[in-house]
Amino acid sequence: MAAGPRRDTRGIVDAPDLFAHVRFRRREPAAALRPYLEHYWLIDWDLTEPYAAHVVPHPSVNLVFQRYEAGDGPRERSGYAEVAGVDPGLFARKLAGRGRVCGVQFRPGGFRPFAPGHPVSAWTGLRSDAAGALRLPPPVRAVLDPDEDARVAALDAFLLALEPRPDPQATLAMAVVDRVRTDRTVLRVDRLAQDAGLSARSLQRLFSAYVGVGPKWVILRYRIHEALERAGSDPAVDWSRLAADLGYSDQAHLVRDFTATVGVPPTAFAPR
Repeated sequence: MAAGPRRDTRGIVDAPDLFAHVRFRRREPAAALRPYLEHYWLIDWDLTEPYAAHVVPHPSVNLVFQRYEAGDGPRERSGYAEVAGVDPGLFARKLAGRGRVCGVQFRPGGFRPFAPGHPVSAWTGLRSDAAGALRLPPPVRAVLDPDEDARVAALDAFLLALEPRPDPQATLAMAVVDRVRTDRTVLRVDRLAQDAGLSARSLQRLFSAYVGVGPKWVILRYRIHEALERAGSDPAVDWSRLAADLGYSDQAHLVRDFTATVGVPPTAFAPR
């Protein structure tokens, strides 16, 4: 697994435009938490005009602390915490006025040790109040402290207090997903299962319990991330060749998947 926070922008739709409107940072968690977490992500904004952010989510659960000073109710203004399961579609959020979000992105497969009572698929597509989802009340005010280091320390303290324990199945799930993310030759579920020493059915059960979505979905999602990044960075991308590299039968198949996930065809993101 990669050390330290990821530096890529995969999954963020039009990352340069987002970064022009908000302050976005990633921070590393405490050493004892790194086997389970990708990173912490911190966003602050102060906008004169509303802005809509769009993300094609990773197959990860996130714990999200948020405050919207332009919110419609006391919950939004004072802050709240949610467990966000893997989002099957495009995530969109309208930002206005001033606000702050602090998130914990778990490694795909890494959330279950913090909430062992339920399969991770129980959270898929849902945003649940964190106080009910986890064993301890989340320290919302501490995590939304103006001081960034204080926010990170509060996140560390809260997650360590949940006492995640090593789980060989979680370790296996994280390793299998990490292979899908980093090895572009992984295109078939049966081959992935074979290489992991599992039957296809056992791999499906593992992903339901620890990842929240199936292995085929994960393979397809990382294909879309690759295509989205290429669409935004290479004005001369060869879509036919990229489709072949990603294991699609033809360019039209890639375009259909991309458009269904993001809402517009990949050519809409070509740099100008």
